Amino acid sequence: MEKINGLKTGFAEIEGARLYYEMAGEGPWLVLVHAGIADLRMWDDQFALFASRYRVVRYDMRGFGRSPMSSGPFSNRQDLYRLLKSLSIRQAHFIGASMGGMTVIDFSVEHPEMVTSLVLVAAALSGFEMRGEPPAQVLEMIAARRGGDFERAAELHVKIWADGFRRGAGLAKASVREKVRQMGLDSLNNQADYLKEIGFLMEEALLPPAINRLDRLATPALVMAGDLDDENVLYTADTLVEKLPNARKEIIAGTAHLPSMEKPEQFNQVVLDFLQSGA
Repeated sequence: MEKINGLKTGFAEIEGARLYYEMAGEGPWLVLVHAGIADLRMWDDQFALFASRYRVVRYDMRGFGRSPMSSGPFSNRQDLYRLLKSLSIRQAHFIGASMGGMTVIDFSVEHPEMVTSLVLVAAALSGFEMRGEPPAQVLEMIAARRGGDFERAAELHVKIWADGFRRGAGLAKASVREKVRQMGLDSLNNQADYLKEIGFLMEEALLPPAINRLDRLATPALVMAGDLDDENVLYTADTLVEKLPNARKEIIAGTAHLPSMEKPEQFNQVVLDFLQSGA
């Protein structure tokens, strides 16, 4: 990642957590929320460019990257709210990927007045019912996480999410595959004591779930996905476009779960065009 003038880094001490963040730029606020197989480094190809036009914040969610895991119940949406309050951010544009997309959606349902626009990338959605049985590689990944075989789990992260189910193993860019592997391994080691029972961090669920409350979010929304991603991710994207009052969809061809990393130039242009169109 290129050097960024005016970069500020720190830890936000919020209730129950210590969240690492980076901030740069001037202008309207733009908040980047990473996927559950990554950390803030997944935005390396966006951060400097976006900071030339916006005041950008990216952070590591609890248990990811440089943000330590902590005991007790938590929710990522509440962590996001408390982070914004600690930084005196009253309103912002939000970009959320995968689990980070669900975090941003759930946060928006509870705090719509704080949201200028939404970019939802391969987003998960609380209340969405997955179709079909989990693929064998996903079950193997869960078993590896529960068993503490984090090297194997990280390799499966790469095959499932960087390569994708609709593309052969090893066919994603080598640089993307290695970064996904390293981010996953770092976070799995961070979360080691909390993965033994079910293989995932469990946050407090939003009730009722967001899928039943999307009609309340009138803010402009851009729903993005890669055409090589899992079919459930593409079904979720269709559901978001159908239920959000002011949403449109953009498919990035030739990418799986991480289009911002696989085709950053195209991704960045689509996002900036959306943000600068009055979103």
